[in-house]
Amino acid sequence: MRQDHIITIEPGKRGGKPCIRGLRITVYDVLEYLASGMTPGEILEDFPELNMNDIATALKLQQKL
Repeated sequence: MRQDHIITIEPGKRGGKPCIRGLRITVYDVLEYLASGMTPGEILEDFPELNMNDIATALKLQQKL
């Protein structure tokens, strides 16, 4: 899946912040969880609607900024 299909921006959702696949989980949320010490596995346990590719894409986007 291409990155532009994973990261979505909708003006009325989460204040227009970049979200993962139209969900109400922002890229910032995922990065904050990782920064706080959560492992990708723990994030996936807490948010089963995410997958490893979503987390990897959030990290790639963060590296580009």
